[in-house]
Amino acid sequence: MKMLEKRRLATPGDLLVEGDYIAGKNTYKEDGKIYSQRLGLVEFDGKKVSVVPLKGPYIPKVGDVVIGLVSDVSLNGWTVDINAPYKAVLSVMDVTGKSFSPKFETLTKILDIGEVVVGKIVAFDRTRDPTLSIRGPGLGKIEDGVIVNLTPTKVPRLIGKKGSMINMLKNETGCEIIVGQNGKILVKGRDPKKVNQVIKAIKIIEGEAHTTGLTDRIKVFLESEKKGEAD
Repeated sequence: MKMLEKRRLATPGDLLVEGDYIAGKNTYKEDGKIYSQRLGLVEFDGKKVSVVPLKGPYIPKVGDVVIGLVSDVSLNGWTVDINAPYKAVLSVMDVTGKSFSPKFETLTKILDIGEVVVGKIVAFDRTRDPTLSIRGPGLGKIEDGVIVNLTPTKVPRLIGKKGSMINMLKNETGCEIIVGQNGKILVKGRDPKKVNQVIKAIKIIEGEAHTTGLTDRIKVFLESEKKGEAD
């Protein structure tokens, strides 16, 4: 049985594994062997072998938390840019929880073009645009903080295994970090220096997502930043 090392960088056509394995995302099976279809990192989940692309657009999935920009307003609701090939639809009901009459108030008083929201994908089947909701804990209009862009395919690396990377970033800096699966990251904190450290760390993760030992290197980086503050 031949196996390509986990988290190894694979190119299209690379042999990943042979034997009793299941072909996952971005792979294909031929004559008992599994090959890569994309440039990315090899991942194993039990017997399933997948490749996480290093590049690619965000494709919405129901349940995903995303950060989007309101790009249009109509009598029925809003259109939200979620950094995907599809625009998201946000209805009045999914914002206020009740019906709305444009005769008495205007939608722009609730959400206007250019404002940013944290929402959840509640419906999407590729035959129509995804439906967004901003009702629920942690969701809603963003009032403050900094938005950082990250290649959507690298979001899992920012989160880390069982949340190891993102939890470490929060604990070391004391910042609130909301990760949009669409590659938009909201960073909030009282100390601008700590916020800047998180931004720098995200940029490092962006450039080194394909490497091993990244969580440890990020921790060393944050510790060196903390030491620099003390000097």
